[in-house]
Amino acid sequence: MSVYVIADIDIKDRDAYTEYQKLVPPIIKKYGGRYLVRGGTIIPGEGDWDLTRIIILEFPTVEDAQAMLTSEEYAPVGAIRHKAAVSRSFMVEGVDISNDAPVAK
Repeated sequence: MSVYVIADIDIKDRDAYTEYQKLVPPIIKKYGGRYLVRGGTIIPGEGDWDLTRIIILEFPTVEDAQAMLTSEEYAPVGAIRHKAAVSRSFMVEGVDISNDAPVAK
């Protein structure tokens, strides 16, 4: 079942973050991931959120996402992001809506 990595990124060093943006897509792709949202205009809804830049990635499984995030090739690239921005993120599993499967609780 697909898993979604959702992150709010507050960029502190634009040049370093631009370098991260160049390096990370092939690593994400290697682990079966793809961007669903990569920045874009945030349209406020309910609640008091202070969001800056939203990223949503889709991976085939939790294991694929975790493998990418803990991989040797991502480690130095991730270090660039940690230097360039403050990030908050989480993963959430999707649901199988085929055949009227029950919704996850």
